[in-house]
Amino acid sequence: MYSNKLIARSAGIGYLIIFITGIFANFFVIENMVVPDSAVITVNNIINSLSLYRIGLLCFIIMVIFDVYLSWALYVILKPVNSILSLFSGWLRLVNSTIFAFALYHLLMILQLLSKTDYLNVFTQDQLNAQVMLSFNAFNNIWLIGLVFFGLHLLILGHLIYRSGFIPKFIAILLAIAAIGYLADSFASFMLPNYADYKNIFMIIVVVPGVIGELSLTLWLLIKSSKVPENLQRD
Repeated sequence: MYSNKLIARSAGIGYLIIFITGIFANFFVIENMVVPDSAVITVNNIINSLSLYRIGLLCFIIMVIFDVYLSWALYVILKPVNSILSLFSGWLRLVNSTIFAFALYHLLMILQLLSKTDYLNVFTQDQLNAQVMLSFNAFNNIWLIGLVFFGLHLLILGHLIYRSGFIPKFIAILLAIAAIGYLADSFASFMLPNYADYKNIFMIIVVVPGVIGELSLTLWLLIKSSKVPENLQRD
């Protein structure tokens, strides 16, 4: 049997890998290639950097794999605090991972469209450009749906950490704030017709507490995993 301390340390490593792959794929690949107001520039950016695009897609896949692992690892670590809530939290994260994996299909479709020249025999260049942008929009919209479940996961995770007694409470508070940010951003993107006008504000609300909270948890799992008890009856 594996000890909770070992699982906690491996969860920290998994979180760190998610941070590295996610930040690279999203901010250094997708955000640098996609120009929302110009399909032509977006397509040219991808065609000129297909290898980088493939690496970004691979990073997203790796991120999903470790996210699935974290769904189980965090459940095991926090199960003694409240087994039912810990299980529910794990399932919420797993649902988010599944939805995000489905969203990646649209990024893969873009790769197929732009890496095979014979598609130009089926689509005109304008149609191809439009299809690429539709795929990017589908990827983002599906991702936003997944983040609703991720926000709920963080909310319950924060509650479990706050009650745990062995993980600092400030991490729980940061995760709860991040959860509210994720939920607010996702619902605002669906409900506000002028969401684009406030996108940067919502980005700050989500990214700042999310990064600080999850990075704090990551560092704690890596450095203080020895504080995780092997047995704790708290239900």
